[in-house]
This record gives sequence, C-alpha cells and structure tokens, in this order.
Amino acid sequence: MDTTAAARAQTSRPAGRVSVAIIGGGFSGLAAAIGLKRAGFDDFVLFERAEGVGGVWRHNEYPGAACDVASSLYSFSFEPNANWSRPFAPQPEIKGYLEHCAEKYGIASHLRCGTEIAAADFDEAAGEWTITTTAGERHTARVVISACGQLTRPKIPNIPGLEGFTGQIFHSAEWDHEYDLNGKRVAVVGNGASAVQLVPQIAPKVEQLTVFQRSAEYLIPKPDYPHRAAEHSLYKRVPGALKLLRGAWWTIGEYVNPALTLDMSPAVRKAYLAPLYYAAKAQLRWQIKDPGLRAKLTPDYQMGCKRILLSSNYYPALARDNADVVTEAITEIAPTGIITEDGTKREFDAVILATGFHSNGFIAPMAVRGLDGQDLNAKWATGPEAYLGLTVSGFPNLFLMYGPNTNFGGGSIVYILESQARYIVDAVRELDRSGAKYFDVLQTAFDAFSTEAQRRLAGSVWAKGGCSTWYRNDQGKVTNNWPGLMSEYRRRTRRIDLDKYRVVAR
Repeated sequence: MDTTAAARAQTSRPAGRVSVAIIGGGFSGLAAAIGLKRAGFDDFVLFERAEGVGGVWRHNEYPGAACDVASSLYSFSFEPNANWSRPFAPQPEIKGYLEHCAEKYGIASHLRCGTEIAAADFDEAAGEWTITTTAGERHTARVVISACGQLTRPKIPNIPGLEGFTGQIFHSAEWDHEYDLNGKRVAVVGNGASAVQLVPQIAPKVEQLTVFQRSAEYLIPKPDYPHRAAEHSLYKRVPGALKLLRGAWWTIGEYVNPALTLDMSPAVRKAYLAPLYYAAKAQLRWQIKDPGLRAKLTPDYQMGCKRILLSSNYYPALARDNADVVTEAITEIAPTGIITEDGTKREFDAVILATGFHSNGFIAPMAVRGLDGQDLNAKWATGPEAYLGLTVSGFPNLFLMYGPNTNFGGGSIVYILESQARYIVDAVRELDRSGAKYFDVLQTAFDAFSTEAQRRLAGSVWAKGGCSTWYRNDQGKVTNNWPGLMSEYRRRTRRIDLDKYRVVAR
C-alpha cells in the first residue's frame, strides 16, 4: 500500500465541507473512513500510530492468532470475501483483508501512518478540535472520531520481581519472533483467548509447558477446517450463498445474547445455553481423561460471565506429558522462575504473558479535553459512559467507535462498527447540511441512557455470573457490554436524533 502521499501533509479542506480526524486504523477507523468516503466526504485524515492499517490484527502476531468469530460475519457487509482459507481466518489473512479494503476504497491517500495522537482539545470559539501528536505536531478538525479500540494496550501484571527475571519475558501481543522456544521450559501466564490459541502451537516445541491459570474457561469446539475449492466456488458463483452463511452466524450470535443480557436464574440461563453448555462439558470430558486436570479446567461460574472461547486443540495440548496447569496464585517472579502461594518455585527459560489488555480506557493513553477544558478521563472517574456508546456530553463533535457498552458476548463487533459508522456519517452529513458549529449530546440524554444501560446490565450474566471479568471495571460497573441485542443497537443508531443534541450555530 502506498501511503507516501498521505504521510506528507494534511488533506485539503474544501469550503463548506466538514473536516474529520479519525484516530486509529483498525476495523473501527476503516469503517468510519470508508463510510465517509462512500457518502462523498473526502476531507478527512486517518491517524495511525503503526506503519500501516490493521489495528489489533497488525500487532497480534503470536502463533495461532486467528479470529474466534466466523470470518463471514467478522468482515464488512459491503466487502464480502469468498476467499477465506478457513471459516475462522488466521491473523495474516485478516490483516491482508483490511489492507485490501483500505486500498480498494481509496483510504491510502488519507493515511498518516507512524503518527500517534497524544491529546485532543476542543476550541469552543472556533468549533474545532486541536489534535497534538506525540511528536508535537498540531492539526485541527471540526470532527474527531476516536477509533482506538478496546484491546490495544497490553496489560502487564503487577507481579513482584517481574522486571528481575533473567530469562526471556514478553507479552503475547508483543511476540518476540527472534526467540527460539524449541527445547525451552516455558511458562504461560493466563488462559484467556490468546493463550487458548498459542498454547497448542508451542506445546509440541517446548521441553516443558506450564500454564498458570486463575480461573477455568468455558471452551466449545471450534468448527474450523481448510475450505475446499468447491466451497470457494459456491460462495463466488451462487448468488446469496455467502450472505446466507453470514446470516446464519449472525442468527447464532443473536440467539446467545438474551442469555447474557437478561436477568435469568442460573438454572434458566443454563437451560437456554444448553447446546453450548453441553458441548463444552462433552469436549472437556472427551479430551481430558485425567480427573485431577479435568477438575482444574472446570469453570465454577455461569457460562457467559467470561468470554466463551472456541477451541478444539487447547485441551489436547494441556493433556500432553510435557504440559502442566497450575492454579495456585503467583506471588513472585524470581530471577530464574515463578513462585506460587504454596511456596513452590518452578524454573523457566521463558515467560509469556497472555494477560490481556487494558480494556476500560477507550481513549487511553490520549488526553481529551472538551468544553471548559474538562478532561474526559476525569468525567469517567467512576467508569466510562457514552450515549449509545458514541458521544459524551461536554465533548462536542467527538465520536467514539467501540466505545463504552458497545461490546457483545454473541455476534460480531464488526457488525456494530458498521452501525456506528453509519450513525457518525449521518451526524457529519447533518453538521455539513445545517452549517452548525457543533453538536453536543444533551446531559439529560446522556444520563438517561447511562441509567438505562446500567439498570438493564444489573441483571446480566456479567454482573451476576459469579466471575471476575474484564467486562466490569474495578468498581464492579459493566462498562464494556451492550445490554441488549445486536438488532436493537442497529435500530437505535440508524440515524442521529438531533433532539438528543444541543445544536450550536455559527
């Protein structure tokens, strides 16, 4: 992809058009950029800290990295791909797909790669945002779209002695490709989505593999396999075949969502999710014969409280003779190993931190200041909130993609991102048509939505399921997930309702 022209200067700003700055070049940023482009808005810049688009799919290159949502649904509806090599595409293909989308829809000329944004400040008099890069450059824009993503900053656990480890240590999202794991004694700290994918890839190579697990996960079989040529031919030649497949996966996700969001008793929730629950239970019993290991891998909370994982090869990797699962908490990392709360020290050559991401920052590490200089992080002191997950009162013409309460336990976030992009494009269109200086969501609308979301989420599995989950913040507030169905979100974001906004004229 040629990004030379995009890297030279800001794009021009034709008279009468709205200038837009997009921060982030993953699925979110590209959804917004392509949406603007298709709507006829050409006056925007997409700032990306990396050297190309891709977001999380550019940075996460650990062995086995792949999508755990079917790629027919985890892709843009306007750019279906009949050439996925598998139902659940691996990381290089997803990254390539995003690069293809950026090229096909003319986004390359709008890119400013290698540019990280440090701050965004709103000038009320001018009705503009001043965007400052980490290099000290300043740019202005009428509208800012924050597309930073929820899972972009690796979370390094605060374990005493971590920095003093003399072997090799790295986070799964910052994989050290130069380090050879063959024949090494390797510890994997964490057992979430990344660990479930990488452990089966490294287990056959290492001398000893030890997974440190805080709590067990629900794993259901992953229906993944290499696509045959006949399938590719079907999706390419039969009208509607790929759309039908996408619709089937969407329906499965939409079926799951009520069990996660509605206030159900544990028994009712288990019955509703019976196909998934018994698939997980059967797989565990079939693949793990050792009763002691099976007990360690059996969750003690309601299904859906934590992310339901898909894998057909994780359990077999743990059942290998060279693998072990430790459930005792880590108390210290010594120079040559890991010490657990029972006093046991285990020696390792390498430690892999599969410990997830800081998921509640939404705009971090960027500083955002709105009307009267109010700081967005300060406004979010008790937990991030946004009207429909998109806008915050006191921060005019600022739109969040994949913001607070827009994640889903079932379905595809890409479907939601398209909904958000449509809403934002409609807002930009109305701003341009009306000639207004800015739109600022009313505090009453903001408060009403936040109250509604938390009231509904109070009965959800994420609040009552009995687990520790990244969907909640330190105060126990569910800040990440939507309280309803994907179809509800699509309906409520179909168009901007200006009755919910203060429209300030020039």
